Amino acid sequence: MAEDLVLDTAIRDWVLIPLSVVMVLIGILRYFVSKLMLSSPSPDAKILKEGQVIIRARNLKAGANFIPLRSFRSRRLYFSNEENGLLHVPKGQGTNPQAQMFSDPNMAMDMMKKNLSMIIPQTLTFAWVNFFFSGFVAAKIPFPLTQRFRSMLQNGIDLSTVDVSYVSSRSWYFLNLFGLRGLFSLILGDENAIDDTQRMMQMGGLGFDASKNLGAEKDGLDMIQHDWALPRFEQRAESVLRKLVK
Repeated sequence: MAEDLVLDTAIRDWVLIPLSVVMVLIGILRYFVSKLMLSSPSPDAKILKEGQVIIRARNLKAGANFIPLRSFRSRRLYFSNEENGLLHVPKGQGTNPQAQMFSDPNMAMDMMKKNLSMIIPQTLTFAWVNFFFSGFVAAKIPFPLTQRFRSMLQNGIDLSTVDVSYVSSRSWYFLNLFGLRGLFSLILGDENAIDDTQRMMQMGGLGFDASKNLGAEKDGLDMIQHDWALPRFEQRAESVLRKLVK
């Protein structure tokens, strides 16, 4: 049977609160340091043009039924023509994002700076937590949990008799590491929120392949079946008015 523990207030004052405050301060400091380290790259005209073409193609798909069939076909041909359409990418001319990154030293340097700004603070903070706060039971969750959460909430404590709702200091560090995005969005803004999970996912994928998006938009535009909605507006308005009168 799981045992109930009485947590000392000194653990709250010298472990739980300092660890939470330090994690918030390190996150804010890391944001400003990474902002200073990153260079301001000049926008690529080709990438901007492809992005605007994708937006225009999506607007055409969204409003396809509100223009006549002849107008829709001419616009679709302008985008998806196999010879000179804006969405057509000839074979062999697609950009390889990984090759583009390695060919541009500034892009590779920015990627390395982003990774270093994430890895170095996390490594130092984890070493600090593991050295000073290892083995503490820092908090208790106010609702029961199953045994599957034991490995996540009690990292560093090898006691099977302790209830699962108790959180170790090392697990509290990981909860703060991946759970402070909402607080950072309030402090730094939504666009400036530090999300370590997204950065870890970005480390696995390099660059952005715009040719795939152009091909996907072209296929989606070719599959649209035009159904002009304007001629039926009078009938719909009449049916709505009849329902209101009744």
